[in-house]
Amino acid sequence: MARRRERPAGVDSPTASIEGPVRTCVGCRLRADRAGLLRVVVADGVLVVDPRRRLPGRGASVHPDPACVDLADKRRAFARALRLDGRPDVTPVRQYVEQLQTPDGKQVEKP
Repeated sequence: MARRRERPAGVDSPTASIEGPVRTCVGCRLRADRAGLLRVVVADGVLVVDPRRRLPGRGASVHPDPACVDLADKRRAFARALRLDGRPDVTPVRQYVEQLQTPDGKQVEKP
């Protein structure tokens, strides 16, 4: 019986070129560098964007793109990732992401 040869971790994978911590966007499910994603936590029952990544508790990562936020809401991914009962209000996250967008739809630098 032939043995299967194991590939070394990270070789020929989409994240092989990413350095540092890697997270998965709860919207599009693509893996990305932690710096390229927004961390979202629950504070007092409300979704809050944590740009400094310092708030306590379980966090969910999402691309700073309205399409990813909409997809995460549609898939109920925030509730699942944050282990919430019910569907949280995503309005604060949408407003934050919209503030990051320029009028032509491109993302501006982080504050």
